[in-house]
Amino acid sequence: MRDSLPVGLGEFKFSQDPEDILIAYGLGSCVGIGMADPQTRIAGLLHAVLPYNPNGSLIPSPKYVSDGIEILLNELVKYGANPSRLIIRMAGGANMLNAPGFTQSFNIGARNIKAAYDTLQRLKLKVTSQEVGGTIGRTVRFYVRDGRMTIRTLGNQEREI
Repeated sequence: MRDSLPVGLGEFKFSQDPEDILIAYGLGSCVGIGMADPQTRIAGLLHAVLPYNPNGSLIPSPKYVSDGIEILLNELVKYGANPSRLIIRMAGGANMLNAPGFTQSFNIGARNIKAAYDTLQRLKLKVTSQEVGGTIGRTVRFYVRDGRMTIRTLGNQEREI
């Protein structure tokens, strides 16, 4: 297997090489959304930071969940993916500010998850599997070959979702 291709904060990457593994390190409140078309063997991973773009659709950015999902989907379709065949996996959205005195408005993770569900529903896409919420960060690997996603949390073994 090749080295992993890191996907940084507010980025997405895609690949048509079945040997590639896309990886997002340390998803806390961020969400990682992987999309793969098993027939064309094209896949991508989004590492979104915030739920909605305050600029609306004027300047779309993968930094935002709502924009990022659409940007990733459009890029995959441009290279031959069919939305009806997509395997979609989602991880992250943890509440990293889980302390007395913090209101839900600080729970960016929950807001990111909701933005992802709302955007996917609007685009008529369904999540195949997920591990979201909680209070611990995750590192995810998304495999171009088959659309598998694995998750590792601090002190635990890597597992597939």
